[in-house]
Formats: sequence, structure tokens, C-alpha cells
Amino acid sequence: MVGQLKKRELRGLILGKRHHQIRTDSLGRLLGYMLGHRPDEFGLVPDSEGFVTYKDLVQAIHEEDEWRYVRRSHINEVMLSGDRSHLQSVDERIRSVERRWELDLHNPSRALPKLLFTTVRRTAHPVVMEKGLKGAAGKYLVLSPVKDMALRIGLRRDQAPVVLEVLADAARDQGVLIFSFGDLFLSPEIPVRFIAGPPVPKEALERGKEKGKPAEKTAKGPSFRTPGTFILDPSRDPDPFRRAKGKKQKGWKEAARKMRKGKRGMG
Repeated sequence: MVGQLKKRELRGLILGKRHHQIRTDSLGRLLGYMLGHRPDEFGLVPDSEGFVTYKDLVQAIHEEDEWRYVRRSHINEVMLSGDRSHLQSVDERIRSVERRWELDLHNPSRALPKLLFTTVRRTAHPVVMEKGLKGAAGKYLVLSPVKDMALRIGLRRDQAPVVLEVLADAARDQGVLIFSFGDLFLSPEIPVRFIAGPPVPKEALERGKEKGKPAEKTAKGPSFRTPGTFILDPSRDPDPFRRAKGKKQKGWKEAARKMRKGKRGMG
């Protein structure tokens, strides 16, 4: 009986290790496809060296139902397995050594759909509808001909992003640079006249107006006081003749004499 239990436990351990290895190998193949073949299919745009951040990679993996369990530790396991030579990690970035995709940012795309989609954060919506779209420092705007893909990418940055339409062919005709990357398109900036989207909520417009108003300046007194000091209020001065920047008014002596005479007469 004891021997049978040990055999079962041993068989369970072997099967568990085998299942774990199968999952690790499968994840390695997924990473190879995502980073080495079709990053655009997952809404990923590598940098000029082919790297994507771990954060962006894990977010994209989690959008696949069967891979939602994946954490960076699982990717590290792949890196330590037989796929180590196929992947490279530097700081917070990872890339495939062998890359079969090409990112050409020197030749703008000639064939463009009439409409492309992109998303912005809700807080940026009013500014974009006023000033247009512009990529962050060293990055390009990511555009997609499929609205669902644009929304997928936008949800990585905002829980309820605003979907915008870009008049791509009209923008290209006016000299706007748009580059092709697989099923995605990249652009450094899109002028506001080529952007269409939902109207900005009135609340957001009002908040923008309030922020644009200059702050009212108020006179401030001394920022510090030492023990035993107090601030003089000229309006509460018992002697009404001590005014006008310390200068004594004419006839102040005569008025003071009259006041003293009046007091003596009362006494």
C-alpha cells in the first residue's frame, strides 16, 4: 500500500513537471511570435532596437484569454529555459534576437485607408480636439484601421479611452507623415483639422476655462512675525492726524491745543 502511494505521488510530480514544462514551452513560442514575427498583431510597437517594455508585453499577453495568468516571473522562466538564446532582456525591456518584421520610418506609406482610429485619455480629449495629436518624446502615435484594435491599445492607458477618427488619406495629401508597420500605422503628429471625434463634455470645457483664468492676486502681509510684534492698522489709529505716509497735516498743533483746552474745561 505504501509503495503504491509513493508511485502515485511520483507519477503526480512527473506529470506536474511535464505540464509546467509544456506551459513554459508554449509561452516561449508565444513570445517568439509576438516579439519576432508579428508585434503589430498584438498592438505592440518596438523601439528602434526591437525592444518593448515588459509592462506593455504583459498587458498584451493578458488580453489573450488563455494567457491571463502570465507574470514576469513566467517570462523569466522562459528566459532560463531553452529559449534563452532567442530572447534578450535589458533593464525593463525585452526583444527577440531574430526579427522577421521591419519598421521603416524613412519612407511614408503611400497606400492608406481613408480612416484610421486611435485613442486618447479622457483627460486629454479637450486638448486634442483643440490642438491636435502629437506623439510623446521619441514615440509615434499608433493608428489602426480597425476600431477594436485602437480601443484595445487605448485600454492599456485608460479605463474608458476616447476613440478618435483620423482622416488618413486627406492628411497624407497635405504632407502629414504616416508610416506603415504591419497592420498598424505610425505618425509623429496629426493636425486637429484631420481629427474627428465625440464632442468634448461641457464639464470638461468649463474646467478648461477655469484653468485658463489668471489667478487673482491678493496683497499679502509679512510672512513671519517675531514674538512681541504686531501689525499696525492705520484705520484704527486713535489720532486721525497721524496719516499720509508719516507726514503731519497742517494745523495739527492748533487742533491738539483745542482738544487739551476742551478737556481742562470739562475738568
